[in-house]
Amino acid sequence: MMMKIKNAEGVIRDDKRRADALAILEAGIEAVLPENVVRNSVRHEGNKLYVKGCEYDLSRYKHIYVAGGGKASGTMAVELEKLLDGRITAGIVNDRYGVDVKTRIIKVHHAGHPLPTEDGRRGVKEMLEILSNAGPDDLVIFLISGGGSALLPYPAKGISLEENIRMTDLLLKSGARISEMNAVRKHISAIKGGQMIEYVDGATIISLIVSDVVGDDIGFISSGPTSPDATTYENAIRVLKKYDIYDRAPASVKAHLKAGVKGEIPETPKPGDPLFDKVYNVVVASSIIALEAAAKRAFELGYKPLILGSGIIGESREAGLVLSGIAKECLKSGNPVKPQAAIISGGETTVTIKGKGKGGRNQELVLGFLQNYTPGITIISADSDGIDGVTDAFGAIADGTTLERAHKKGLSITETLKENASYDFFEALGDLVFTGPTGTNVSDIRVILVYED
Repeated sequence: MMMKIKNAEGVIRDDKRRADALAILEAGIEAVLPENVVRNSVRHEGNKLYVKGCEYDLSRYKHIYVAGGGKASGTMAVELEKLLDGRITAGIVNDRYGVDVKTRIIKVHHAGHPLPTEDGRRGVKEMLEILSNAGPDDLVIFLISGGGSALLPYPAKGISLEENIRMTDLLLKSGARISEMNAVRKHISAIKGGQMIEYVDGATIISLIVSDVVGDDIGFISSGPTSPDATTYENAIRVLKKYDIYDRAPASVKAHLKAGVKGEIPETPKPGDPLFDKVYNVVVASSIIALEAAAKRAFELGYKPLILGSGIIGESREAGLVLSGIAKECLKSGNPVKPQAAIISGGETTVTIKGKGKGGRNQELVLGFLQNYTPGITIISADSDGIDGVTDAFGAIADGTTLERAHKKGLSITETLKENASYDFFEALGDLVFTGPTGTNVSDIRVILVYED
């Protein structure tokens, strides 16, 4: 599977810089597609399975079961089937609506994202039924990737799916970081925060994880269904109060969190818990792999690459402003890198929703960048999974022509930001980029080309 930009010709407009920016971004995404990362991390020879330094004798296991979810789980399932060639007994993963992959044994169940859906809950229920067959003589392989927090909904006792959806919506609009959101989601779930392991009766577990979380903390990727949880019910309540959404949270959620703080219901399993003695969580793809591949391609195209970091967070429009300042300094003084340069970064910024417009964090970041734009710069920012926010766009691209065209159409950056309407802004200019689901998810990738015209 190759990632394909559907409207490449339309956004390039015979401009070399735009073509280069797209090529660099494509190289980064292709490096973390499941067919590449699974092949590079997992090897099968005879009865031996090798997973990043660990060896498993498959002849010891009566059955191999597969479960999991996230925006890369369907494509990972395809690659795992190829690798294990008929040894899998049964399996199911939850991927989002619209993903079209062909598997023989592992069922790819479709569900909603970014808000949970009843389809997602049904998929988890079927997953748990399969896992209930596992025992000490079996191997369970989990396929976990970003997006699983929504795609694997299974609310804790006393919380309805509708209340779970309402809580998720409040969190998504609050401006909370992914780690903060997931501290809450783990504590209102029956399977997240390591609780999924409780449904597997002593089986050996391998979790292959595609990371979309800054720092690759496995406890926060998809809210860590197979990972120990270092957060607490008290942490979850603090997050809700910090972002002023505690009073608007469903009563059942607040009651559940309060009961947890009082010790009336168990905490999520913590680091050091024997529950994880037979669990191997391994990150097979992360943002830095994509950024390094992008930097390699930039060098091949004649740019001096600079990886600024894979952990950039914060409000999207503010991050855009900061990045524009760095790019302008390159033009002015040659610091931190002289033109012609490619400044490459990753991470996951956030958008605090205050307006009624449509957009995504990458589109809003590019809009923020344009507030402080100077000629000689091209920027593209995109979500590696192919879907930026709640839109159908991969991200947005911009350069000096973007501002010229916006001025002619009477589009205001200030007013657009006020309404969180970045999608409408870039759609009107033909500067949205479209790929559809890419089959992977390692958070966002940004490429800024700095050159002297």
